[in-house]
Amino acid sequence: MDIFTVFSIIGTIAFAVSGAIVAMEEEYDILGVFVLGLVSAFGGGVVRNLLIDIPITTLWTQGMLLKTAIIAMTITFILPVRWIKQWKKSEAFFDAIGLSAFAIQGALYATGKYPLSAVIVAAMMTGIGGGIIRDVLAGRKPLVLRDEIYAVWAMAAGAAIGLKWFVTELDLLTLFVIVIVFRMLSVQFRWRLPRRSLRFTLAQSVHSEGKKRFAALNDKLEKERVL
Repeated sequence: MDIFTVFSIIGTIAFAVSGAIVAMEEEYDILGVFVLGLVSAFGGGVVRNLLIDIPITTLWTQGMLLKTAIIAMTITFILPVRWIKQWKKSEAFFDAIGLSAFAIQGALYATGKYPLSAVIVAAMMTGIGGGIIRDVLAGRKPLVLRDEIYAVWAMAAGAAIGLKWFVTELDLLTLFVIVIVFRMLSVQFRWRLPRRSLRFTLAQSVHSEGKKRFAALNDKLEKERVL
């Protein structure tokens, strides 16, 4: 079994279980559990294939990974609730494993065939694409676009592979661990990318405008009283 297959299996299990748990949190039936689990595990790969012109039908040749995902989701569905709660406590860690594994897998798909920019995009979309589709189907704001630094680590992994800083199997395993560590550090210390919220600014603007109108109305009433 080569390193590419190992990363595929690790990422598939981590994201399939993640999707199944999100479906159960949203009280979806067993069909919804399997749909969200499969989307989480394979959605990023499908998006990546579209972007780098790999036939999407290659998904159906991944019989072992499909079976792995189905087994992982079935076990998750029948697990006692207390066990799932234990998983939830470690959710960020397993999510980091999936992110790292899929980012490296996506980069390996594109490296040597496409320019560095394509390798970075392939790594990012493989790592975060399934999670975005899962959250949209679950009616949630995509976690990867609003939480701690997330997609950046997938992009960094893609850049490192595209620049051939990590080439051998040992190198890739080292990179796998590095991405997990940095993802967990970003969770622990709540590292975030710069953001600008318009909600508070707009609310202040509306409040300020309301005060101006109220003051103008008061002035008008005072003038009418004087007259």
